Order: sequence, then C-alpha cells, then structure tokens
Amino acid sequence: MEHRALSRLAAPAVAALLALTTGCTGGTVQGRPGASGLRDPYFPKAGNGGYRVDHYALDLDYDPADGRLDGTAVITARADQGLSSFNLDLSGLKVEGVTVQGEPARHNRTGNELTVRPVEDLKKGEVFRVEVEYGGKPKTIVDSDSSEEGWIVTDAGTDAGTDGGAVAVGEPVGSMAWFPGNHHPSDKATYDITLTVPDGYEAVSNGELRSRTATGDGRTAFAWHSPEPMASYLATAVVGPYKVTTGKTASGVSVYNAVAPGEEAGSAGVLARLPEMVEWGSGRFGPYPFTTAGAVVLPKGSLGYALETQTKPLFPGATQDEELVLHELAHQWFGNSVSPKSWKDMWLNEGFATYAEWLWAEDHGGIGAQKRFEAFLAGDTDVDAGADSDWDAFPPAAPPGPEHISGNPVYYRGAMVLHRIRQEVGDAKFFDLVRGWAADHRHGNASTSEFTAYAEERTGHDLEEVWDVWLYGQARPH
Repeated sequence: MEHRALSRLAAPAVAALLALTTGCTGGTVQGRPGASGLRDPYFPKAGNGGYRVDHYALDLDYDPADGRLDGTAVITARADQGLSSFNLDLSGLKVEGVTVQGEPARHNRTGNELTVRPVEDLKKGEVFRVEVEYGGKPKTIVDSDSSEEGWIVTDAGTDAGTDGGAVAVGEPVGSMAWFPGNHHPSDKATYDITLTVPDGYEAVSNGELRSRTATGDGRTAFAWHSPEPMASYLATAVVGPYKVTTGKTASGVSVYNAVAPGEEAGSAGVLARLPEMVEWGSGRFGPYPFTTAGAVVLPKGSLGYALETQTKPLFPGATQDEELVLHELAHQWFGNSVSPKSWKDMWLNEGFATYAEWLWAEDHGGIGAQKRFEAFLAGDTDVDAGADSDWDAFPPAAPPGPEHISGNPVYYRGAMVLHRIRQEVGDAKFFDLVRGWAADHRHGNASTSEFTAYAEERTGHDLEEVWDVWLYGQARPH
C-alpha cells in the first residue's frame, strides 16, 4: 500500500480524520470489520465473524390478519477481536433503527447482510449490546433442496374460526427471515422470546413458558425462556388456535404439547408416549439435556417435514408414526445439545437420530438394528422401506453439495456407521461411547473429526476401516 504525506493537512483535520476512520484516539487502530460469513463449506455466507452471541431477547408482535411481524431484537455478544463494524444476518424485513451500547449506530443492508458500524470501535473481549428495531411481512425461504423454511403462514386448522397462524422454521438458514443474528450452528446462545398475538391465539416457542399476559388491547403476550444454549436454526415461533396440554415425565421433566384444531385424535396416541420416550432416551443416551420437552402438531399441509426445534419438535399434521416422534426427540441429545460445528457435520445429527429409531424398535419388540442394517445391505424393503433408497449414493461425512445435507445417505448410511462401530467394539463400549459423547459435548458443538478421534479414544479400538469405508468411502459398502 502506498503511503502519502499528510503534512499539508491542518492538525485538527488530521485528528478528525483519524477519529472517523479508526474510532479511537492516538492514531492506533482499535478495530477492523468483522467477517461477513463464516465460510461454512455449504453455506459460506451463513453466520458472521468477529464476535460471539451470548443471548437473544426477541420481542415480537404478529398479526395473522395481515401477516405483519414487528420486532425488537436485543443481542448481547462478546467481541472476539477489535471491531469497527460487524454483520448480522437478516432477510427481507425492514430495519427501522440500530443501537450499539445504547448509542445510535450507522447501518446498511446488502442482500441478507446487515452491516452495523458503532460510534466507537468495540475492543477485543468487550461485551456489547445491539438493539435492532425491524418489521414487515416475513418471507418464506426456499432451500437448496427446494423445501421451504423461514416464516410460513399456516391454516388455522379444522373449524378454528380464526385467520390462521404461522410457524417459523430455520434449518439451515431460515431463522434469518424472522430475526437478525449470527445464523450459523457454531454460535449458540440462550434465548428469551416474547410473542404478542391477538386474543384467542396461542403463541409457542422454545423452552419454558414464563408468563402469559393480557396487554389490555385485545392481545396477549407469551414470554418464553430458553436457559440452555441453542443454535439459531432450532429456534421457533408458532402462532395459531392450538390446544395445549401439559404434564411431566416420571423424572420431572415438564412436557408441553400444542396441537392444531382437527389434529387431536390422530396425534393423541403417540404424544401420550412422549414422556416414556424421554425416559427411555435418558436411559440410553444419558440425562435429558433440557428442562422441558414437548411437541407441536401443525395444521395438516402447513409444512412438508418434521423438524427437531429445540424442546418443541414440529410435526406436519397428525402423526401415528411413533418412530418419527422418537427421531425428533433423539435430536434433543444429538443435534440440539451436541450441535454440528458446520453443516458438513449433519450426519452427526441425522445418523444418531435414525439409529435411535432402530434402538427404540429393538427395545420395544420391533425390528432391531442388526436386521435393519442387513436389510439395507440386501435392499430388503419388507424389513425397512428405506432399504431401496439411494442410501449409498455418497459418503455421509461428505455430501456433494448443500442440497444433499439432508439426503438419505446422511440418515441411513450415517446410522449404519454407528452400527458398524457397535459391531466392532461390542454393546458395552458402544453405549458407553454414545453416553460419553452426549455428556462430554453437552450444550456445545462438535465436528466429525472430533467424533472419530473421541470414538477411538473412548473405546480403545482402531476404527480407521469404519471411517475409510463407511464414513468417507465413495464406493458402496458391503
């Protein structure tokens, strides 16, 4: 870089210029811009560098009649470096104003990036508070695999007599459609989410319901608190005329279920087993990692898939599929408590949850893991309908692109990787490994390389052949 002399500038002008460009005194640069995107292998613009979020406080007001969402997001974060500016991910909604440390901050939008420039540079290690006022009609985002996420307007359900509602889903990047943040699974935070909706509606989110307060203008505010860290893609907001039931598991975990009108009869049987599933999972995988559990059954046709949103998995209409409910519950340990470091590590979510289905069946008189493993190798759909799928199309630890991170090999071949470990080390060491993995990485993030190293250390076995053939191998395993 070429340096030019500033001797002809008046001293006050020089000082003013330095203050403007560095945000500090004495001519010493305190901060630099935080990175735009974390360079995830599949979603390079997701998340942002230079800081970590500790807590989100979201105050949201939604009106199903016109579809408008108004919000205030208060984000408490810590600077990993000196920051002259930083980015938040936000899609579509209009930003009305931003403050940093209580002072108005300059900001601008480029695509899904909201760049914020505080009045003074933030120092490395500084805890700072960002407040963003925003609003508009949030949009649905279409994924690489053509599925929908973001903020999705839903029907009210059968004979509900209301204007319908909405559901927020975020895997992998849809959470930026309804609140600004650092939207990458590697940056987990605690949450307080308050949803204000018209009287007659329920508003459901993650964690525990702290209060339900009439605001005096025909609206009700629901305040939800998530004390355990959560990746932003697991946050949810559900609005509609739901029927709510509550209870507890045998060990005292609170259960909160919300079911759309018309879906009660079809979901009652399997939801009645949810407390039993929580207890079973605690026995297999270690203590349930959250203070609450539950489920939300959406109006039929409102969403094309189930999702493991933290503490309140979402289901697309009434389900009698016991293994589907078990799958999303198992994610509370694998994916939610132990979250992926990048989207390339997705098999650590889905492989474990799929294998949990096999274990549940094995323990409850169904077709166990060994028979399912053999069925996939033989293509025997009489044992498992997924056996004729493209489970062997690519290695689970290396999906070819972002549209494949939820592909069949991530689920089924991922589960088969776990079964191969079990075959190699035996049941005692395998289940010790599973419980240890969940305990030692509780409420954190982990990568595939960390798992492979952990598995070998924990079991005392050389598992290189399993990794080479089943986890990373391009050829069909046999």
